[in-house]
Amino acid sequence: HVQLVESGGGSVQTGGSLRLSCRVSEFTSSSHCMGWFRQAPGKDREGVAAINTDGTTIYAESAKGRFTISKDNAKNTFYLQMNALKPEDTAMYYCAAGAPGECWSPRYWGQGTQVTVSS
Repeated sequence: HVQLVESGGGSVQTGGSLRLSCRVSEFTSSSHCMGWFRQAPGKDREGVAAINTDGTTIYAESAKGRFTISKDNAKNTFYLQMNALKPEDTAMYYCAAGAPGECWSPRYWGQGTQVTVSS
């Protein structure tokens, strides 16, 4: 069955960096739009970044200039490099996969990985 498995979360101080990874199974990352979402306590889940099948990327305003999404089709893995982290980036981060062009309406979800940024 389809699986997305995140790794790379953790705790960092303000200004630090983390790289999240998401390995997918049962389908290749070249045939789906892959994205990262996050949900902070008491807040709605929001899209952070996505990368489409043609390699084009989309970022939330809060992520532009600080986060970079990338993928390695050969490894069926995609990544979220997060730099200059802020306390407001603290959330559970989820990777997800959807049909091409439907990056913000994914069908498949990972289990989540916690990111905590302390001031």
